[in-house]
Amino acid sequence: MHGIPPEQVLGRSIKTKYEVCDGKPVLVRLQEINFIDDNAGKPVGIQTHIGRRPIAAFGNSDGDFEMLQWTTVGTGPRFGLIVHYTDADREYAYDRMSSVGSLDKTLDEAPKLC
Repeated sequence: MHGIPPEQVLGRSIKTKYEVCDGKPVLVRLQEINFIDDNAGKPVGIQTHIGRRPIAAFGNSDGDFEMLQWTTVGTGPRFGLIVHYTDADREYAYDRMSSVGSLDKTLDEAPKLC
């Protein structure tokens, strides 16, 4: 939809295993989740797929806090950006009282990460 190649998109991950079924190798999806791409699962997913700490991260809710924290505490130049959506008419208002995705912990803690 946005022209981003699938291999550059991280999301929830379901555990998979290799099996030989009727003489043919197959990959079988298990009923277990590797990680959920929210909160503490975001840095886990990034490390699992990329294998290193990012130098930049962007988020818009408290579900991104751990990813921003993980990114910005690394050595060398780092960049963490919080997009503060306030236009509920055209998008969502991610803020302290939002029913969609709150943005209070991140607003409070962001200055401490600098």
